[in-house]
Amino acid sequence: MTKKITILWADDEIDLLKPHILFLEEKGYDVHTSNNGEDAIDTVKTSEFDIIFLDENMPGLSGLEVLARIKTMQPHIPVVMITKNEEETIMDEALGSKIADYLIKPVHPKQILLTIKKNVDTKRLISEKITSKYQTEFGRIGLRINEHLDWEDWIEVYKKLVYWEIELQETGETAMDEVFKMQKMDANINFARYIRSVYEDWFVSDVGERPLLSKDIFKHRVFPKLQSNRPVVVIIVDNLRYDQWKVFEGLVQEYYTVEQELYSSILPTTTQYARNAMFAGLMPLEISRRHPDLWVEDFDEGGKNLYEKELLQAQLLRNNLDVKLMYQKISNIRDGVKLVENPKMLLGNDLSVLVYNFVDMLSHSKTEMKMIKELAPDEAAYRSLTLSWFKHSPLLDLLKELASYPVQVVLTTDHGTIRVQDPVKVIGDRFTTTNLRYKQGKNLNYNPKEVFEITKPEIVHLPKPNVSTRYIFAQGEDFFAYPNNYNHYVKYYRDTFQHGGVSLEEMIIPLISMVPKT
Repeated sequence: MTKKITILWADDEIDLLKPHILFLEEKGYDVHTSNNGEDAIDTVKTSEFDIIFLDENMPGLSGLEVLARIKTMQPHIPVVMITKNEEETIMDEALGSKIADYLIKPVHPKQILLTIKKNVDTKRLISEKITSKYQTEFGRIGLRINEHLDWEDWIEVYKKLVYWEIELQETGETAMDEVFKMQKMDANINFARYIRSVYEDWFVSDVGERPLLSKDIFKHRVFPKLQSNRPVVVIIVDNLRYDQWKVFEGLVQEYYTVEQELYSSILPTTTQYARNAMFAGLMPLEISRRHPDLWVEDFDEGGKNLYEKELLQAQLLRNNLDVKLMYQKISNIRDGVKLVENPKMLLGNDLSVLVYNFVDMLSHSKTEMKMIKELAPDEAAYRSLTLSWFKHSPLLDLLKELASYPVQVVLTTDHGTIRVQDPVKVIGDRFTTTNLRYKQGKNLNYNPKEVFEITKPEIVHLPKPNVSTRYIFAQGEDFFAYPNNYNHYVKYYRDTFQHGGVSLEEMIIPLISMVPKT
């Protein structure tokens, strides 16, 4: 049952407004009245209202004084000022106090009704409309998910799911949450089935016959831009999902003309594999063979992506490109601010590559820090934190600065991440990788029906440290858990954001080309 909208109307001539009040009550609104400012303030202290109509000229406290007091107590309640006074200074003061609307007496009941709908009812009407539209679309998406889809089809399905997820989130209603969650889960189950059936084939096909993969990004989307006279700036935001990009896309579009496409991260969907492949222009197996000094195996000590600049330099050399290159990893605000203060240090190069690690650090912090777990309990909160970071980040400041210059910008990521829910038991020896979404090792024990297994890594161009090495990947919302201390392990990692496996969120990721509007 829909909650009645509750109105407070404060006017020293409230008795003369009885026809207006009866009109609103007949429309289903719950109207409370006051005939002076003090009474209105006391009423707001003890009751909750959706909207307040406030006469500007009352004896005792003026409407503007009452407005100031109400805004101190309840800053989010929309207040509509009603007055006979058309002086511009009164209007300016009222508007400066963040009133929701300003009406001149005499007011017509339909004016009041329109104001209510604009300021209160609109959200409910939009929410109902969006919910209704999704209910209609639910069936279509469900049928589509269960069809025989190719890569482009899956991109369209994922775009629709992200669109509806964000739309439903913005309504603030939770009635459809479980329905949507089940549909996305069903999509991921079928997407994993699709990946199992086609992934090996991608490595005997050329670009165009298969998705654009991590190793293709520089060769096919960045290097062609170097042929123009404009510097190219590549920004890699580690661990950025498509839905996270969508929530801050509008901020970028204020300054840039944007072209968007989605490409596929390779497996495992981790920095060690996907981003090294991106910088090298090679699959991990080829990196380990051609550049053994630059490739670090899972079980080796040390960082796994310490040689990105060297890998990119080797790729440029392989493609006969003699360009002035800058590479920098931005791991703190100080480094980001330095670039904003001196954007010309980028513009002096043919190609500048910047790696921003904030989103990846946020993902890992959610696993390790109780406070972050509470701040980002679900996808909506995770998107909100990302948006808040981006709004106040040196990255947005840098994009604003670069928009004043003739520059080409590519913004992308290496992989996405997924919130995990369901544990899958796996047993391995001490050399088995610790990642929760994939395992690599020679003595793995698991249920083949619960994973995507690759028993011949060389087919998908993954390193094979031992003759019996195999890879297994978690699918959908699954994560790998060891039998020892199982319950504690599951409780600790459930509802955290992980990457490395097979899901729409991890594999279908944004690649954005931008040109300044100025």
